[in-house]
Amino acid sequence: MTAVIRTATAADDPALAALWQRCFDAPQIVDLHALDPDRHRHTFIAQNASGDGIDAVVVYVPRLIRDASGTPHRVGGIGSVATRPEARGQGLVRRLLVAAERTMTAEECAWSLLFTGTPGVYRGSGWQEFAGTYTEGTLAASPVAGGFRIREATDQDAAEVAALHHAYNAKRPLSSVRAPEDWAVRVPAWYGPLDRSLVAEDRGSGALVGWLVAQHEGECVEVREFAGAPECLGELFAAVGERGRAAGLGRARVRLPDDPEVRAALPALLTEARQMTEHVGMARPLRASAEAVRATVTAPGAVHWYGDCF
Repeated sequence: MTAVIRTATAADDPALAALWQRCFDAPQIVDLHALDPDRHRHTFIAQNASGDGIDAVVVYVPRLIRDASGTPHRVGGIGSVATRPEARGQGLVRRLLVAAERTMTAEECAWSLLFTGTPGVYRGSGWQEFAGTYTEGTLAASPVAGGFRIREATDQDAAEVAALHHAYNAKRPLSSVRAPEDWAVRVPAWYGPLDRSLVAEDRGSGALVGWLVAQHEGECVEVREFAGAPECLGELFAAVGERGRAAGLGRARVRLPDDPEVRAALPALLTEARQMTEHVGMARPLRASAEAVRATVTAPGAVHWYGDCF
C-alpha cells in the first residue's frame, strides 16, 4: 500500500507538530503555521499506509510579494517541508508538491517561491534555483562617529520601524508586503523581540531614520535586514561591529541588497570584504510567465528578507 495524499484537518495538528519537532529545531513553525486562516486547506500530508500517522508534509503559504516593477502579486511560498526518516526515498514530497501546485494555481498565485539547502528535491517538480549574494569579511576595528544616535529598539518604536520598512521596500522586487500579523508573529519568530535590533535616531528631531537587524550565527555576526536612510547605515554597521567584537566575534556577513549605498557603508563593518554567491532560492512559474518570474528574482536590489521566511 502507498501513502494517501490529502489536505490536513484540525485533528492532524498534534501529529504535524510532532513531525516538525522531530525534523527541525524550529519551535516557531507551529505559530507561523497558525497565521494562515486557511492553513489546513494549504497543508498537504502523506498519511501512511496503515492510516495511523503522517509520513510527510508540505505547506503552501500565500504571500504578497513584489514583482520586478514593485507591484505585489499573490505568491505561493513553500515551507515546513518534512518527512519522517523512515519514509524518505519514496517520492512523497514530490507527490505533495503536485497537490500544492494545483491549489496554488487554482488560487491564482502568480508563481511559487521556496528556500532550501537541498535543491535537488525540488528541481524535478519545476522549481529552479536563482542566485543570491552576500558580503563577508573581518570585523573592522574602528568606530564611526556621526550625526545619529544609535540605540536598541524598544516596543514603542514598532510603528516607526514598520513605516521605515514599508517605505524602504515600497518598490523593491522580491520583498514581501507585511501585514500587522506578520509584525506580531512572523518577524519576531525569526528576529526575536524588537529590542534585539538597532535603530538610528535623528539627534535633532528624535525621529527614527534607520532600523537594522543583526544576529550571531556561529562565530560570525550576520546583518539580516535594514530599512531607512542610507546616511545612517555606516553608523549602524559600526555599532554592530562594536557589539560583535564585545561578544568575541571576528567576522561578519551582510545580507543586504547590493546597492551602491550599502557598498559605500560596508567599510564601517568589514575589512577584507568578499562578495559571495549562493543558490538557496528557487522559483516556479504558475500563472506568470517564466520571463516575468526570472525578471523579479534577478532584478537589481531584489531581496527576500529573512524575517519573511515561510
